Amino acid sequence: MKKLVFASVLFMSVFFAHAQVSVNVNIGTPPNWGPQGYDNSRYYYLPDIDVYYDINQSVFIYDNGGKWMREKRLPSRYRQYDLYSGYKVVLTDYRGDAPYYYHSKHRASYPKGYVGKPQKNRGEKPKSNNGNHYGNDKGNKGNNGHGNNKSDKNHDHSNGKHH
Repeated sequence: MKKLVFASVLFMSVFFAHAQVSVNVNIGTPPNWGPQGYDNSRYYYLPDIDVYYDINQSVFIYDNGGKWMREKRLPSRYRQYDLYSGYKVVLTDYRGDAPYYYHSKHRASYPKGYVGKPQKNRGEKPKSNNGNHYGNDKGNKGNNGHGNNKSDKNHDHSNGKHH
C-alpha cells in the first residue's frame, strides 16, 4: 500500500510539474526613435501628425475617414515626417487596445506643434533615411492589421482604467 501511495504521489508531482502553465507576455521593443525612460509604456501619440504608435504590435494607428487603421508604416501623407525629431507624447495612464477612444482629449491636450518635457531618443537617427517611416528601425514590411471601428469618446482616463 505504501508503494502505491508513494507511486501516486510521485506520479502526481511529475504530472503537475509538467502541467504548469507559463505565461510569457511578449512586450514589443520600443523603437529607436522613441523617447528614453518609458520602456513599460504601450502607446505614443504623435501630435504633429495626429497618429498613435503601438509599441507592443509595432504599428501606427491612424484615422482613415472614420475608420481606425493599424499599419506597420505611416500613411503615405506622412512618410516624410521625421520620427526622430517629432515630439512623442507617451500615454502612461492608458491600458487597453484602443488609445483612440480618447482621441478628442488627446487632440485638445496635445495640439499640433505641442512640445512637453525635453526628450532624448532611445537610439541614433540612421544616416540613410529621413527619420524612418517604419515603426521599428528594421525596415520590415508585414501584413497590415486593422483596428476596431469604435467611435471617438472624450472621457477622462487619468485613473488608468478603460471603460
